[in-house]
Amino acid sequence: MGMGAVLDASRNLNGFTDRGSCRGSSSPPKREMMKAHSMMMAAGSILALALALAAPMTLAHAADSKPSDSKASDAKAPPSGWWNNTTVSGRMYYDVTNISNKANGVRVPAGGNGANFDIKRFYVGIEHSFDKIFSANVTTDTTYDSGSGTGQIYLKKAYLQAKVDPLLTIRVGASDMPWVSYSEAIYGMRYFEQVIVDRTKFGTSSDWGVHAMGTAFGGILNYDVAMINGAGYKKIPTGGGTNRADSFDYEGRVSAVYHGFNLAVGGYTGKLGTTYGTPSYHTAERFNVLGAYVADGLRLGVEYFGASNYSPSLVASNTAGDGAQGVSAFGSYYFLPQWAGFARFDSVDTNRKTTPGKKNEYYTLGVTWSPTKIVDVSLAYKHEAVYGGSFTGSNGTIGSTTGARQGSYNEVGIWGDLQW
Repeated sequence: MGMGAVLDASRNLNGFTDRGSCRGSSSPPKREMMKAHSMMMAAGSILALALALAAPMTLAHAADSKPSDSKASDAKAPPSGWWNNTTVSGRMYYDVTNISNKANGVRVPAGGNGANFDIKRFYVGIEHSFDKIFSANVTTDTTYDSGSGTGQIYLKKAYLQAKVDPLLTIRVGASDMPWVSYSEAIYGMRYFEQVIVDRTKFGTSSDWGVHAMGTAFGGILNYDVAMINGAGYKKIPTGGGTNRADSFDYEGRVSAVYHGFNLAVGGYTGKLGTTYGTPSYHTAERFNVLGAYVADGLRLGVEYFGASNYSPSLVASNTAGDGAQGVSAFGSYYFLPQWAGFARFDSVDTNRKTTPGKKNEYYTLGVTWSPTKIVDVSLAYKHEAVYGGSFTGSNGTIGSTTGARQGSYNEVGIWGDLQW
């Protein structure tokens, strides 16, 4: 309230007393009326003076109690830095199982027999976004190296990405391969076992090169193509004439998804990283097709592959070459919010030309508990068999080239997936 307003209030108060003094049916003596009028005038003046003195103090207190805009903005502004656009993630595949690996009915001494706690994979990933277009990813892969008998750390991913448009994203470096990464996403249980082409070593999950991918029609149609070195992510390109091949390899996939139905075709061609100067007599090739339904807790799928000369030794071999083909059928269903049952069956002709009768068969059966989004625990049984010789896949070497020429692999226990 300003000084002028206070004085106006004083005058109004005095005016009110003047008007009030004229009311009444009786008239006091004139002297007493004048005395009362003077007293009321004095009281009004005192009240006006008190309000005038208090008004500036009240306004100053109100101004002090109001927070300043600069202090409020400073309190709300969080500290900024590179960490604002950086995420760190991790994932671990582990198991506690017992294995029985037999060749011609006898346990193989070096076949992985016995009970153990295993860390199958341990990934640590760092992803940073520079802006809306450019980002980078580095993901390490820790696994057991049977060759050296120790754990090894590899670069599973190391790429710079440019997301130009939903139709075009480009990655330069080591990144997911078009087929295996897609098949793993459909299968949904990579922590338990690799998909068929990865399990049988007719494909890999990551490689160094240039990758391009994109989506159209609201995500219904998708593509992924890669021009890569061909030797896999574990063979890091170092330059200076080391790990250099005569030409690039190529892999691609086109897929579609609509209301849970998935269909994909893909292929691979190249020399699998055969070192420059090494004579090559064959080209490694592979064809893939997958159909699946994934929705409402249900996964049902079938995957087929056909391959020819798909190994570095066959590429560099002056022979007639070799071929393979296989089919995988898998399914899982969450019959309760946290509980699912699953099963899978693979059948692979591993050497169609050189050993026509040799076959690899694989099946699994189990139940999964998913107490939270980042944890899966499966109790399961896994069986793999080789007839007509021996074969080396993700579960080691199974079978024998002598005697009955067959082998069996049985594993039972708990498999787990932990991610953050």
